[in-house]
Amino acid sequence: MNNNNLQDLGVKLLCTGLKDINCKLEILRLHGCGLTEESCSALATVLRSNSSLKELDLSNNNLQDSGVKKLQKGLENTNCTLEKLRLSDCSITEEGYKALGENSDSEL
Repeated sequence: MNNNNLQDLGVKLLCTGLKDINCKLEILRLHGCGLTEESCSALATVLRSNSSLKELDLSNNNLQDSGVKKLQKGLENTNCTLEKLRLSDCSITEEGYKALGENSDSEL
């Protein structure tokens, strides 16, 4: 789904399906989709509830530190099996990366 104009509303709608226990999606690429911290809240909910997602690419979006902190809430859940998280060019500072450091199993 890279480089689409999904924006936050599109991701929220997508997350509704991703939370379904029958969803087997393992890789989700949302590179350059106009996402903000609002999308991170919806994705964190998916990470807490969906054990099939293994790779998430959110590169080239305006997530900022506040968005990464929301994502961290999903990553720290024991149901989360995410192995790769890509966040290049997301306006994240040291503060955001420190928050992610709390979950050292994710590949940045």
